[in-house]
Amino acid sequence: MMHVRNSGKAIVILEGRLLVIKHRDSEGDWYSLPGGGQDPGETITDALRRECLEELGVGVDVGPLRYIREYIGANHEFSREDAESHQVDFVFECRLLADPADARPSKPDPRQVGIAWLPLAILNTSRLYPMELARLLLNGIDPKAAVYLGDVN
Repeated sequence: MMHVRNSGKAIVILEGRLLVIKHRDSEGDWYSLPGGGQDPGETITDALRRECLEELGVGVDVGPLRYIREYIGANHEFSREDAESHQVDFVFECRLLADPADARPSKPDPRQVGIAWLPLAILNTSRLYPMELARLLLNGIDPKAAVYLGDVN
């Protein structure tokens, strides 16, 4: 049975680069925003702080909500693996509380192979998920609005 999973995600931009979690599959490297699933009884911002500590090894100051994105796995290119997935990502603009250069993730994502800083200028040629995020970040974050992106990958 499919359950909806809430997830907090962090947009951290510093000196024209986006902080991402690096993954690898048979096609090569791909990237996602730091963050992850909300536990029962936990606020989405607390989940985001916890997940960033686990994946990055450093804390974040959670800023404004910028995007809400749904991912219904059966509707996308990874439907063979993710047909039962339905996730709602709450994407916040965040600030690092320390430099992750020497940090060690305490509980990295099972598919995580590292942390990377992607230059904003190459986001549209990188395998960044959700792909819609590259276009949005290249156009600049609208500081006045949170945007519902719908079911995108």
